[in-house]
Amino acid sequence: MQTLIALFGEGKDLSALQMGMRAGATFFAALVLIRISGRRSFGQRSPFDYVVAILLGATLSRAIVGASPAAPTFIASLVIVLMHRALAWACVRSRALELVVGGVERQLYRDGNFNERQMLAALVSRADVLETVRKELGTDALDRVQSAILERNGEISIIRKAHALD
Repeated sequence: MQTLIALFGEGKDLSALQMGMRAGATFFAALVLIRISGRRSFGQRSPFDYVVAILLGATLSRAIVGASPAAPTFIASLVIVLMHRALAWACVRSRALELVVGGVERQLYRDGNFNERQMLAALVSRADVLETVRKELGTDALDRVQSAILERNGEISIIRKAHALD
């Protein structure tokens, strides 16, 4: 036990070596927690998934700097990850819960018309849609666009008109 205290320190009065050891241990603990959480947490990046990333960062940083004891910090982090995993599992099985937690797609533009109501609800401007069209099609000519959809992850998807694929 004394060896662990010498390596990792106690409380807030830590040496550079002890903080380095804590950072290394926290890195591996975070890696394990992220693997438990699954790809969803850091792949698709919905607001639901960002919660885990933010909370893990905030919680685990306390273990590195000695602001909180390491073991309770890791347990709290595990609880966050397991709650995320359980909620994700429940969302897969319940469309209603998925809509509450993950949100819905919004049709911003279709067949020459902007949907002002959906754009206002999503706080997306015409300029945002045109920017995405320019990035994806290399032009801001909407005559090549069938629809623009704000995805649940915040990205705008552009669906080209069938004749615009040529």
